[in-house]
Amino acid sequence: MFRIQLLLQASLLFYQAVVGSPSLSSKDKASTSSKSDTYPLPNQSNVSDHDPNIFEYNDSFYVFHGGVDIPISKASSLDGPWTDVGTVLDGPSVIDKENRTLPWAPTTIQHNGSFYCFYTISTLGTHNSSIGVATTDSLDSGKWTDHGALINSVSGNLSNIYPYNESNAIDASVIVDNATGKPYLNYGSSWHGIFQVPLAADLLSVEDPEHPRAINLAYDPTGNKPLEGPWMSFRDQYYYLWISHGNGQNGKASPASGQEREIQVGRSTSVNGPFQDKDGKNLTNGGGTVVYAANHGVVYAPGGIGVLPANAKHPDILYYHYLNTSTGMRDEDAHLGWNYLDYKDGWPVVAGYVITLC
Repeated sequence: MFRIQLLLQASLLFYQAVVGSPSLSSKDKASTSSKSDTYPLPNQSNVSDHDPNIFEYNDSFYVFHGGVDIPISKASSLDGPWTDVGTVLDGPSVIDKENRTLPWAPTTIQHNGSFYCFYTISTLGTHNSSIGVATTDSLDSGKWTDHGALINSVSGNLSNIYPYNESNAIDASVIVDNATGKPYLNYGSSWHGIFQVPLAADLLSVEDPEHPRAINLAYDPTGNKPLEGPWMSFRDQYYYLWISHGNGQNGKASPASGQEREIQVGRSTSVNGPFQDKDGKNLTNGGGTVVYAANHGVVYAPGGIGVLPANAKHPDILYYHYLNTSTGMRDEDAHLGWNYLDYKDGWPVVAGYVITLC
């Protein structure tokens, strides 16, 4: 059974003593990091990462990192220590686009006995992008096969058809319909938001590729804040669509107050949506319930989310990257954080407790 230990105020004081107080100017502090204690501090994984992906398998955790060849780290606990266990690719992606040596936003799943790593090839600020896929039969073997582009936007095979001609082929995640077993690819960002297309049974192509049955899952018609990094999870009767909504910081001026990135969610009883927030607003009309945001003057712009499903050892776990205002405000300064999830009336709530096994 689990023993649940509530985090006390002393934990916050200790955390701030360790990481220090924000070293930014008073103006920057006001614009970059909320002092709110509405949300709990992250549990730290002692990993620097942007758009992390965690995969749990055989009592171990694997972190897939964006970067040269997609490095992989392994640990028996989310607290670490982490051991490097190789890379997904053994050189540049076979996708012939700029930055093919630096894939980002990997997502790894297991399906029909094999492991699939979906990754992004793109350039910041453009949507000349591709989502590629690589496969292996063993996470620890180091032998992956790069199958190249699954979908393309701007250039590449079928990039001229809907939805690729309106979207950005980045930030892949995959969900399997519990009722039918059909797999779906969720992806997208600022170019008309988040989309979904059905995958073929082998996950290496889109079903009916020249006429994909595409669905726009989330969109902010105001255009004020970008959507990116979709993730879909399932619990009880609901599919939950998680999105990073808002602007991060990349060593430049901070976003205006209220424009910084936060983690939002909507839910539906269908894997295809429509997804609505807690107030009944569709995510395709700017809806989204905030689950986690800047807090305690330390945590800023959390995003790049994923959810590890509950098992006999732990409840659902929300993981994400965030910036620590005392240690650096560039994308490369991002840290991997995580929290357990509680649910209230069917809506996820980030929990401020830790769990140990009795």
